[in-house]
Amino acid sequence: MNMMLLAAGSLDAEHRLTIVLLQLAVIILIARLFATLFRKIGQPAVVGEIVAGLILGPSVLGKLEAAGWLPHISQTLFDPSVGPIIQILAQLGLVLLLFLIGLEFDFSHLKTRGSAAAAISLAGVIAPFGLGIGMALLMHPYVARDISMLGFVLFIGTAISITALPILGRMMMEMKISRTRVGAVTVTAAAIDDATGWILLATVSALATAKFQLMHSLLMVAETIGFALTMLFLVRPVMKRWVTWILTRNGGELGLNGFAVLIAVLFGSAILTSKIGIFAIFGAFMLGAVLSDQQEFRSAVQKLLGSFVTVFFLPIFFTFTGLRTDIGSLDSPLLWLFATGVLLVAVAGKLGGCAIAARLSGLPMRESLCIGILMNTRALMELIVVNVGYDLGVIPKSVFCMLVMMAVVTTVMTTPLLIPAMRGTELEPGIVSAGFVRRPASAMRWARHRRCNVPE
Repeated sequence: MNMMLLAAGSLDAEHRLTIVLLQLAVIILIARLFATLFRKIGQPAVVGEIVAGLILGPSVLGKLEAAGWLPHISQTLFDPSVGPIIQILAQLGLVLLLFLIGLEFDFSHLKTRGSAAAAISLAGVIAPFGLGIGMALLMHPYVARDISMLGFVLFIGTAISITALPILGRMMMEMKISRTRVGAVTVTAAAIDDATGWILLATVSALATAKFQLMHSLLMVAETIGFALTMLFLVRPVMKRWVTWILTRNGGELGLNGFAVLIAVLFGSAILTSKIGIFAIFGAFMLGAVLSDQQEFRSAVQKLLGSFVTVFFLPIFFTFTGLRTDIGSLDSPLLWLFATGVLLVAVAGKLGGCAIAARLSGLPMRESLCIGILMNTRALMELIVVNVGYDLGVIPKSVFCMLVMMAVVTTVMTTPLLIPAMRGTELEPGIVSAGFVRRPASAMRWARHRRCNVPE
Protein backbone atom coordinates (compact mmCIF):
# COMPACT_ATOMS: atom_id res chain seq x y z
CA MET A 1 0.00 0.00 0.00
CA ASN A 2 2.79 2.40 0.95
CA MET A 3 4.62 1.57 -2.29
CA MET A 4 1.49 2.39 -4.31
CA LEU A 5 1.08 5.74 -2.52
CA LEU A 6 4.76 6.48 -3.07
CA ALA A 7 4.46 5.69 -6.77
CA ALA A 8 1.34 7.85 -7.07
CA GLY A 9 3.14 10.73 -5.34
CA SER A 10 6.10 10.37 -7.69
CA LEU A 11 3.82 10.47 -10.72
CA ASP A 12 2.07 13.58 -9.35
CA ALA A 13 5.41 15.28 -8.73
CA GLU A 14 6.57 14.36 -12.23
CA HIS A 15 3.36 15.80 -13.69
CA ARG A 16 3.83 19.09 -11.84
CA LEU A 17 7.46 19.21 -12.93
CA THR A 18 6.42 18.76 -16.55
CA ILE A 19 3.94 21.64 -16.30
CA VAL A 20 6.52 23.90 -14.62
CA LEU A 21 9.14 23.11 -17.27
CA LEU A 22 6.62 23.83 -20.03
CA GLN A 23 5.64 27.12 -18.37
CA LEU A 24 9.24 28.21 -18.01
CA ALA A 25 10.09 27.36 -21.62
CA VAL A 26 7.10 29.35 -22.91
CA ILE A 27 7.73 32.30 -20.58
CA ILE A 28 11.42 32.60 -21.49
CA LEU A 29 10.86 32.30 -25.26
CA ILE A 30 7.92 34.72 -25.36
CA ALA A 31 9.84 37.23 -23.21
CA ARG A 32 12.85 37.08 -25.53
CA LEU A 33 10.61 37.44 -28.59
CA PHE A 34 8.89 40.56 -27.27
CA ALA A 35 12.17 41.99 -25.97
CA THR A 36 13.63 41.72 -29.48
CA LEU A 37 10.52 43.14 -31.15
CA PHE A 38 10.30 46.13 -28.82
CA ARG A 39 14.00 46.88 -29.18
CA LYS A 40 13.50 47.05 -32.96
CA ILE A 41 10.81 49.73 -32.56
CA GLY A 42 13.01 51.88 -30.34
CA GLN A 43 11.81 50.69 -26.94
CA PRO A 44 14.04 49.14 -24.24
CA ALA A 45 14.03 45.33 -24.18
CA VAL A 46 12.58 45.30 -20.67
CA VAL A 47 9.39 47.00 -21.94
CA GLY A 48 8.85 44.06 -24.28
CA GLU A 49 9.37 41.63 -21.42
CA ILE A 50 6.81 43.46 -19.27
CA VAL A 51 4.29 43.45 -22.13
CA ALA A 52 4.92 39.73 -22.69
CA GLY A 53 4.05 39.06 -19.06
CA LEU A 54 0.80 41.01 -19.37
CA ILE A 55 -0.13 39.19 -22.61
CA LEU A 56 0.27 35.80 -20.94
CA GLY A 57 -2.07 36.83 -18.11
CA PRO A 58 -5.84 37.22 -17.88
CA SER A 59 -5.76 40.71 -19.43
CA VAL A 60 -5.04 39.33 -22.95
CA LEU A 61 -4.70 35.54 -23.15
CA GLY A 62 -7.49 35.05 -20.62
CA LYS A 63 -9.81 37.39 -22.53
CA LEU A 64 -9.14 35.62 -25.84
CA GLU A 65 -9.95 32.27 -24.24
CA ALA A 66 -13.13 33.63 -22.65
CA ALA A 67 -14.25 34.93 -26.05
CA GLY A 68 -13.72 31.47 -27.56
CA TRP A 69 -10.98 32.61 -29.92
CA LEU A 70 -8.36 30.30 -28.39
CA PRO A 71 -8.48 26.84 -26.79
CA HIS A 72 -7.98 26.65 -23.02
CA ILE A 73 -4.23 27.23 -23.21
CA SER A 74 -4.06 29.32 -20.05
CA GLN A 75 -5.79 26.71 -17.87
CA THR A 76 -3.39 24.04 -19.13
CA LEU A 77 -0.22 26.09 -19.23
CA PHE A 78 -0.77 28.06 -16.02
CA ASP A 79 -2.25 25.27 -13.92
CA PRO A 80 -3.15 26.74 -10.49
CA SER A 81 -1.67 23.69 -8.79
CA VAL A 82 1.85 24.84 -9.73
CA GLY A 83 1.15 28.53 -9.08
CA PRO A 84 3.00 28.53 -5.73
CA ILE A 85 6.10 27.15 -7.46
CA ILE A 86 6.11 29.98 -9.98
CA GLN A 87 5.54 32.48 -7.16
CA ILE A 88 8.53 31.15 -5.22
CA LEU A 89 10.71 31.31 -8.35
CA ALA A 90 9.56 34.90 -8.96
CA GLN A 91 10.40 35.89 -5.39
CA LEU A 92 13.77 34.13 -5.54
CA GLY A 93 14.49 35.97 -8.78
CA LEU A 94 13.69 39.28 -7.08
CA VAL A 95 16.11 38.53 -4.25
CA LEU A 96 18.92 37.89 -6.76
CA LEU A 97 17.91 40.85 -8.92
CA LEU A 98 17.83 43.32 -6.01
CA PHE A 99 21.29 42.14 -4.99
CA LEU A 100 22.55 42.91 -8.50
CA ILE A 101 20.77 46.28 -8.49
CA GLY A 102 22.40 47.11 -5.17
CA LEU A 103 25.80 46.25 -6.65
CA GLU A 104 25.17 48.66 -9.54
CA PHE A 105 24.19 51.53 -7.23
CA ASP A 106 26.85 54.22 -7.76
CA PHE A 107 27.06 56.19 -4.52
CA SER A 108 29.82 58.41 -5.92
CA HIS A 109 27.17 60.31 -7.89
CA LEU A 110 25.55 61.35 -4.64
CA LYS A 111 28.66 63.33 -3.70
CA THR A 112 29.79 64.95 -6.94
CA ARG A 113 26.83 66.31 -8.89
CA GLY A 114 25.80 69.37 -6.97
CA SER A 115 22.67 71.21 -6.03
CA ALA A 116 20.76 70.69 -9.31
CA ALA A 117 20.58 66.91 -8.83
CA ALA A 118 19.54 67.34 -5.19
CA ALA A 119 16.77 69.79 -6.10
CA ILE A 120 15.50 67.58 -8.94
CA SER A 121 15.54 64.54 -6.69
CA LEU A 122 13.68 66.33 -3.91
CA ALA A 123 11.01 67.57 -6.31
CA GLY A 124 10.84 64.10 -7.88
CA VAL A 125 9.78 62.62 -4.54
CA ILE A 126 7.75 65.38 -2.87
CA ALA A 127 5.58 66.36 -5.85
CA PRO A 128 4.41 62.86 -6.88
CA PHE A 129 4.12 61.74 -3.23
CA GLY A 130 1.87 64.68 -2.40
CA LEU A 131 -0.24 64.29 -5.54
CA GLY A 132 -0.41 60.53 -4.95
CA ILE A 133 -1.73 61.05 -1.42
CA GLY A 134 -4.39 63.40 -2.75
CA MET A 135 -5.41 60.86 -5.41
CA ALA A 136 -5.47 58.05 -2.85
CA LEU A 137 -7.72 60.01 -0.49
CA LEU A 138 -10.12 60.57 -3.38
CA MET A 139 -10.09 56.90 -4.41
CA HIS A 140 -10.21 55.19 -1.02
CA PRO A 141 -13.97 55.30 -0.35
CA TYR A 142 -14.67 53.78 -3.77
CA VAL A 143 -11.93 51.16 -4.26
CA ALA A 144 -10.46 50.31 -0.83
CA ARG A 145 -13.15 50.71 1.82
CA ASP A 146 -12.06 47.47 3.55
CA ILE A 147 -8.40 48.53 3.65
CA SER A 148 -6.83 50.84 6.21
CA MET A 149 -6.82 54.37 4.82
CA LEU A 150 -3.38 55.15 6.26
CA GLY A 151 -1.75 52.12 4.61
CA PHE A 152 -3.51 52.69 1.31
CA VAL A 153 -2.70 56.41 1.16
CA LEU A 154 0.96 56.03 2.15
CA PHE A 155 1.49 53.20 -0.27
CA ILE A 156 -0.04 55.02 -3.27
CA GLY A 157 2.11 58.05 -2.50
CA THR A 158 5.21 55.85 -2.33
CA ALA A 159 4.36 53.91 -5.50
CA ILE A 160 3.87 57.07 -7.55
CA SER A 161 7.21 58.48 -6.28
CA ILE A 162 9.35 55.65 -7.69
CA THR A 163 11.90 56.10 -10.51
CA ALA A 164 13.36 52.97 -12.12
CA LEU A 165 17.09 53.66 -11.83
CA PRO A 166 18.29 50.31 -13.32
CA ILE A 167 16.03 50.58 -16.37
CA LEU A 168 16.72 54.30 -16.76
CA GLY A 169 20.47 53.62 -16.65
CA ARG A 170 20.15 50.88 -19.27
CA MET A 171 18.05 53.12 -21.55
CA MET A 172 20.56 55.96 -21.27
CA MET A 173 23.42 53.62 -22.16
CA GLU A 174 21.50 52.35 -25.20
CA MET A 175 20.91 55.97 -26.26
CA LYS A 176 24.59 56.88 -25.66
CA ILE A 177 23.73 59.79 -23.34
CA SER A 178 24.94 58.42 -20.01
CA ARG A 179 28.21 60.38 -20.13
CA THR A 180 26.62 63.76 -20.86
CA ARG A 181 26.16 66.47 -18.23
CA VAL A 182 22.38 66.12 -18.43
CA GLY A 183 22.71 62.34 -18.20
CA ALA A 184 24.93 62.58 -15.13
CA VAL A 185 22.54 64.98 -13.36
CA THR A 186 19.58 62.72 -14.20
CA VAL A 187 21.26 59.53 -12.98
CA THR A 188 22.32 61.25 -9.77
CA ALA A 189 18.80 62.52 -9.10
CA ALA A 190 17.37 59.09 -9.93
CA ALA A 191 19.87 57.42 -7.58
CA ILE A 192 18.82 59.67 -4.69
CA ASP A 193 15.15 59.08 -5.59
CA ASP A 194 15.76 55.33 -5.63
CA ALA A 195 17.32 55.34 -2.18
CA THR A 196 14.53 57.55 -0.84
CA GLY A 197 11.92 55.31 -2.45
CA TRP A 198 13.31 52.18 -0.81
CA ILE A 199 13.37 53.91 2.59
CA LEU A 200 9.75 55.00 2.09
CA LEU A 201 8.73 51.52 0.99
CA ALA A 202 10.50 49.87 3.91
CA THR A 203 8.80 52.29 6.31
CA VAL A 204 5.34 51.79 4.79
CA SER A 205 5.89 48.00 4.76
CA ALA A 206 6.83 48.08 8.44
CA LEU A 207 3.77 50.16 9.28
CA ALA A 208 1.44 47.91 7.28
CA THR A 209 2.89 44.67 8.64
CA ALA A 210 2.54 46.01 12.17
CA LYS A 211 -1.11 46.79 11.30
CA PHE A 212 -0.40 50.38 12.38
CA GLN A 213 0.24 49.57 16.03
CA LEU A 214 2.52 52.42 17.03
CA MET A 215 4.97 50.51 19.25
CA HIS A 216 5.22 47.57 16.86
CA SER A 217 5.76 49.95 13.94
CA LEU A 218 8.45 51.89 15.78
CA LEU A 219 10.17 48.62 16.72
CA MET A 220 10.23 47.45 13.10
CA VAL A 221 11.59 50.79 11.91
CA ALA A 222 14.27 50.63 14.62
CA GLU A 223 15.16 47.07 13.62
CA THR A 224 15.42 48.14 9.98
CA ILE A 225 17.74 51.01 10.86
CA GLY A 226 19.77 48.66 13.07
CA PHE A 227 20.06 46.15 10.22
CA ALA A 228 21.23 48.86 7.80
CA LEU A 229 23.85 50.13 10.27
CA THR A 230 25.05 46.58 10.94
CA MET A 231 25.43 45.93 7.22
CA LEU A 232 27.31 49.19 6.72
CA PHE A 233 29.67 49.15 9.69
CA LEU A 234 30.10 45.44 10.51
CA VAL A 235 29.26 43.30 7.50
CA ARG A 236 30.80 45.61 4.90
CA PRO A 237 34.39 45.62 6.36
CA VAL A 238 34.34 41.83 6.82
CA MET A 239 32.94 41.20 3.33
CA LYS A 240 35.46 43.60 1.75
CA ARG A 241 38.36 41.67 3.28
CA TRP A 242 36.78 38.38 2.21
CA VAL A 243 36.20 39.68 -1.34
CA THR A 244 39.83 40.79 -1.66
CA TRP A 245 41.05 37.41 -0.36
CA ILE A 246 38.80 35.25 -2.54
CA LEU A 247 39.46 37.23 -5.74
CA THR A 248 43.22 37.19 -5.16
CA ARG A 249 43.13 33.46 -4.49
CA ASN A 250 41.12 32.70 -7.65
CA GLY A 251 42.72 35.13 -10.06
CA GLY A 252 39.86 37.63 -10.16
CA GLU A 253 37.11 35.00 -10.06
CA LEU A 254 34.85 33.97 -7.18
CA GLY A 255 35.27 30.25 -7.73
CA LEU A 256 32.71 27.65 -6.70
CA ASN A 257 33.43 27.89 -2.97
CA GLY A 258 33.38 31.68 -3.03
CA PHE A 259 30.12 31.69 -4.96
CA ALA A 260 28.58 29.30 -2.43
CA VAL A 261 29.60 31.53 0.48
CA LEU A 262 28.22 34.61 -1.29
CA ILE A 263 24.85 32.95 -1.94
CA ALA A 264 24.66 31.87 1.72
CA VAL A 265 25.41 35.41 2.96
CA LEU A 266 22.93 36.84 0.44
CA PHE A 267 20.14 34.50 1.54
CA GLY A 268 21.01 35.14 5.19
CA SER A 269 20.63 38.90 4.67
CA ALA A 270 17.31 38.32 2.93
CA ILE A 271 16.09 36.10 5.78
CA LEU A 272 16.91 38.75 8.37
CA THR A 273 14.84 41.48 6.72
CA SER A 274 12.06 38.97 6.11
CA LYS A 275 12.05 38.23 9.85
CA ILE A 276 11.97 41.96 10.59
CA GLY A 277 8.89 42.09 8.38
CA ILE A 278 10.00 44.34 5.50
CA PHE A 279 10.45 41.65 2.81
CA ALA A 280 13.52 39.63 1.88
CA ILE A 281 14.39 41.84 -1.12
CA PHE A 282 15.55 44.68 1.17
CA GLY A 283 18.24 42.51 2.73
CA ALA A 284 19.48 41.46 -0.71
CA PHE A 285 19.55 45.06 -1.92
CA MET A 286 21.44 46.25 1.16
CA LEU A 287 24.13 43.57 0.78
CA GLY A 288 24.67 44.61 -2.83
CA ALA A 289 24.70 48.31 -1.93
CA VAL A 290 27.41 47.99 0.75
CA LEU A 291 29.65 46.17 -1.75
CA SER A 292 28.88 48.40 -4.75
CA ASP A 293 32.34 50.04 -4.72
CA GLN A 294 34.11 46.69 -5.23
CA GLN A 295 34.47 46.87 -9.02
CA GLU A 296 36.34 43.59 -9.55
CA PHE A 297 33.86 41.76 -7.34
CA ARG A 298 30.93 43.34 -9.20
CA SER A 299 32.32 42.13 -12.53
CA ALA A 300 32.86 38.61 -11.18
CA VAL A 301 29.30 38.44 -9.83
CA GLN A 302 27.83 39.75 -13.09
CA LYS A 303 29.59 36.98 -15.01
CA LEU A 304 27.99 34.36 -12.78
CA LEU A 305 24.53 35.83 -12.20
CA GLY A 306 23.81 38.70 -14.60
CA SER A 307 22.69 36.91 -17.76
CA PHE A 308 20.94 34.07 -15.94
CA VAL A 309 18.86 36.42 -13.80
CA THR A 310 17.97 38.52 -16.87
CA VAL A 311 17.01 35.61 -19.13
CA PHE A 312 15.50 33.22 -16.58
CA PHE A 313 14.23 35.01 -13.47
CA LEU A 314 13.10 38.39 -14.85
CA PRO A 315 10.57 36.92 -17.34
CA ILE A 316 9.17 34.74 -14.53
CA PHE A 317 8.61 37.83 -12.39
CA PHE A 318 6.99 39.74 -15.26
CA THR A 319 4.71 36.80 -16.03
CA PHE A 320 3.85 36.41 -12.35
CA THR A 321 2.89 40.10 -12.32
CA GLY A 322 0.95 39.64 -15.57
CA LEU A 323 -1.01 36.73 -14.12
CA ARG A 324 -2.03 39.01 -11.22
CA THR A 325 -3.05 41.86 -13.52
CA ASP A 326 -6.57 41.68 -14.89
CA ILE A 327 -7.73 44.71 -16.85
CA GLY A 328 -11.22 43.24 -16.44
CA SER A 329 -11.05 44.27 -12.76
CA LEU A 330 -11.54 47.83 -14.01
CA ASP A 331 -15.17 47.06 -14.68
CA SER A 332 -16.76 50.50 -14.45
CA PRO A 333 -16.27 53.97 -15.95
CA LEU A 334 -15.37 55.25 -12.48
CA LEU A 335 -12.48 52.79 -12.14
CA TRP A 336 -11.18 53.72 -15.60
CA LEU A 337 -11.45 57.36 -14.59
CA PHE A 338 -9.37 56.61 -11.48
CA ALA A 339 -6.83 54.70 -13.61
CA THR A 340 -6.50 57.74 -15.88
CA GLY A 341 -6.18 59.97 -12.83
CA VAL A 342 -3.40 57.81 -11.38
CA LEU A 343 -1.48 58.04 -14.67
CA LEU A 344 -1.94 61.81 -14.96
CA VAL A 345 -0.95 62.39 -11.34
CA ALA A 346 2.13 60.19 -11.75
CA VAL A 347 3.27 62.01 -14.88
CA ALA A 348 2.47 65.49 -13.56
CA GLY A 349 4.24 64.84 -10.27
CA LYS A 350 7.39 63.19 -11.57
CA LEU A 351 7.86 64.68 -15.06
CA GLY A 352 6.47 68.09 -14.16
CA GLY A 353 8.08 68.31 -10.74
CA CYS A 354 11.55 67.30 -11.95
CA ALA A 355 11.40 69.52 -15.06
CA ILE A 356 10.41 72.57 -13.02
CA ALA A 357 13.12 71.88 -10.44
CA ALA A 358 15.74 71.52 -13.20
CA ARG A 359 14.64 74.80 -14.80
CA LEU A 360 14.75 76.63 -11.47
CA SER A 361 18.26 75.20 -10.94
CA GLY A 362 19.46 77.04 -14.04
CA LEU A 363 19.27 74.38 -16.74
CA PRO A 364 17.89 75.35 -20.19
CA MET A 365 14.22 74.67 -20.88
CA ARG A 366 14.70 71.73 -23.27
CA GLU A 367 17.29 70.05 -21.05
CA SER A 368 14.99 70.48 -18.07
CA LEU A 369 12.16 68.85 -20.02
CA CYS A 370 14.45 65.95 -21.02
CA ILE A 371 15.37 65.37 -17.38
CA GLY A 372 11.70 65.31 -16.39
CA ILE A 373 10.90 62.81 -19.16
CA LEU A 374 13.75 60.51 -18.17
CA MET A 375 12.88 60.69 -14.46
CA ASN A 376 9.29 59.67 -15.28
CA THR A 377 10.48 56.14 -16.21
CA ARG A 378 9.15 53.60 -13.68
CA ALA A 379 9.28 50.11 -15.27
CA LEU A 380 10.68 47.28 -13.16
CA MET A 381 10.98 49.12 -9.84
CA GLU A 382 7.32 50.13 -9.95
CA LEU A 383 6.31 46.51 -10.59
CA ILE A 384 8.36 45.38 -7.61
CA VAL A 385 6.73 48.02 -5.42
CA VAL A 386 3.14 47.21 -6.50
CA ASN A 387 3.73 43.50 -5.91
CA VAL A 388 4.93 44.32 -2.38
CA GLY A 389 1.78 46.38 -1.79
CA TYR A 390 -0.46 43.62 -3.14
CA ASP A 391 1.23 41.02 -0.93
CA LEU A 392 0.84 43.30 2.08
CA GLY A 393 -2.86 43.70 1.35
CA VAL A 394 -2.73 47.50 1.26
CA ILE A 395 -3.99 47.73 -2.34
CA PRO A 396 -6.90 45.82 -3.96
CA LYS A 397 -6.72 44.05 -7.31
CA SER A 398 -8.21 46.97 -9.25
CA VAL A 399 -5.60 49.42 -7.92
CA PHE A 400 -2.85 46.86 -8.55
CA CYS A 401 -3.98 46.86 -12.19
CA MET A 402 -4.00 50.68 -12.31
CA LEU A 403 -0.44 50.90 -11.00
CA VAL A 404 0.86 48.20 -13.37
CA MET A 405 -0.71 50.06 -16.29
CA MET A 406 0.89 53.28 -15.06
CA ALA A 407 4.31 51.57 -14.83
CA VAL A 408 4.06 50.31 -18.41
CA VAL A 409 2.75 53.57 -19.91
CA THR A 410 5.29 55.83 -18.17
CA THR A 411 8.09 53.57 -19.43
CA VAL A 412 6.78 53.25 -22.99
CA MET A 413 6.29 57.02 -23.28
CA THR A 414 9.90 57.87 -22.38
CA THR A 415 11.45 57.39 -25.83
CA PRO A 416 8.65 58.99 -27.91
CA LEU A 417 8.63 62.07 -25.66
CA LEU A 418 12.42 62.33 -25.46
CA ILE A 419 13.03 62.30 -29.23
CA PRO A 420 11.32 65.67 -29.97
CA ALA A 421 12.41 67.20 -26.65
CA MET A 422 16.12 66.54 -27.14
CA ARG A 423 16.43 68.57 -30.40
CA GLY A 424 19.24 71.07 -30.05
CA THR A 425 20.51 69.73 -26.73
CA GLU A 426 23.72 67.87 -25.95
CA LEU A 427 21.67 64.65 -25.92
CA GLU A 428 20.88 64.81 -29.65
CA PRO A 429 24.16 63.52 -31.14
CA GLY A 430 24.19 60.44 -28.90
CA ILE A 431 20.55 59.54 -29.49
CA VAL A 432 20.94 60.02 -33.25
CA SER A 433 24.15 57.96 -33.42
CA ALA A 434 22.46 55.18 -31.43
CA GLY A 435 19.94 54.81 -34.27
CA PHE A 436 16.81 55.98 -32.46
CA VAL A 437 16.16 58.70 -35.06
CA ARG A 438 17.54 59.73 -38.43
CA ARG A 439 20.37 62.23 -38.26
CA PRO A 440 18.97 65.69 -39.01
CA ALA A 441 21.08 68.60 -40.15
CA SER A 442 20.83 70.21 -36.71
CA ALA A 443 22.49 67.17 -35.12
CA MET A 444 25.35 67.32 -37.61
CA ARG A 445 25.92 71.01 -36.88
CA TRP A 446 25.71 70.36 -33.12
CA ALA A 447 28.21 67.50 -33.32
CA ARG A 448 30.68 69.73 -35.16
CA HIS A 449 30.52 72.54 -32.63
CA ARG A 450 30.10 70.78 -29.32
CA ARG A 451 31.40 67.52 -27.94
CA CYS A 452 28.88 65.08 -26.54
CA ASN A 453 30.99 64.11 -23.52
CA VAL A 454 31.01 67.20 -21.35
CA PRO A 455 33.76 67.30 -18.70
CA GLU A 456 32.60 67.15 -15.10
